[in-house]
Amino acid sequence: MVRKFHPSFDQMDELSQTGTPYFFLVDFLMENVEVFTEEELDKSGLLIDFQKFKKTNEPLGKPLDISFQSFPQSEESYRKGFDLVQKNLKAGNSYLTNYTCKTEVKTNLTLNEIFYLSQSKYKVLYPDRFVFFSPETFVEITDNKIFTHPMKGTIDAGTENAVEVLKGDVKEKAEHYTVVDLLRNDLSMVADDVKLDEFQRIDFIKTHNKNLYAMSSEISGVLKPDFQGKIGSIMKKLLPAGSVLGAPKEKTLEIVLEAENYARGFYTGVCGWFDGKNLDSCVMIRFIEKENGKLYFKSGGGITHLSKAETEYQEMKNKIYVPIY
Repeated sequence: MVRKFHPSFDQMDELSQTGTPYFFLVDFLMENVEVFTEEELDKSGLLIDFQKFKKTNEPLGKPLDISFQSFPQSEESYRKGFDLVQKNLKAGNSYLTNYTCKTEVKTNLTLNEIFYLSQSKYKVLYPDRFVFFSPETFVEITDNKIFTHPMKGTIDAGTENAVEVLKGDVKEKAEHYTVVDLLRNDLSMVADDVKLDEFQRIDFIKTHNKNLYAMSSEISGVLKPDFQGKIGSIMKKLLPAGSVLGAPKEKTLEIVLEAENYARGFYTGVCGWFDGKNLDSCVMIRFIEKENGKLYFKSGGGITHLSKAETEYQEMKNKIYVPIY
């Protein structure tokens, strides 16, 4: 398959080679790429809260009462896409497929309030379109060294011996190993001396109604000379993000597009801030989108041949939350 890349990737290369700071967003299918220099960002209305970059207004006060309800599809409906994914897994067309769903939610909070009140490593508000509060780094680049932090495997923190259960779960381990291997291979396309620095780190994620543990690893390498100072070229090579797609990428993408009955859009895409020298970027998950006056939360998880529909359905629902507390 010959893919035509968006001209904004070339713009990203030009800006990064001249040391010009900018913010970018790339949707899941790499069809929509938006790039904002600092001046353009001031006019865009975008609100951004990264650990190393913030563009926000005055924070809002917290409402006394927060209402947040979700209306997931039935398990029977979920199984239709799940069974198609499993059929392909058993046929050997994929060995990990990230299957996601779109769920209507109702809340007394605006997207703006969700942005300010939620607590997460990465937050972005695209006015009147979407907000997300992602815990997952995509890649970081510091002095031509590149890092990625695949996050795969979650469990309800209220489960007895939750950390031990998560680390020992055969399906979750297989899923995490697969993503780590995929990301290590992906990084090798743009970097040399690729190595696994940290494996199966457990992070605690606090939410308004349910706390989770998530499993992450860290992989690093040194950018190849052809990719140094070329953020757009790096993104073209690495996207879509393996942790939210699966492997092998090309065939798994075909499966995802057939199994999911909605368009992901910017959900599971990537956005990032280039400060003129270094890059910090994230995967756009934990994502609420406004559509025709309604709000929809997009969530899902990795499916392997070991996955059970009822467990994955529950995980998809567990991820529908706002981290406000």
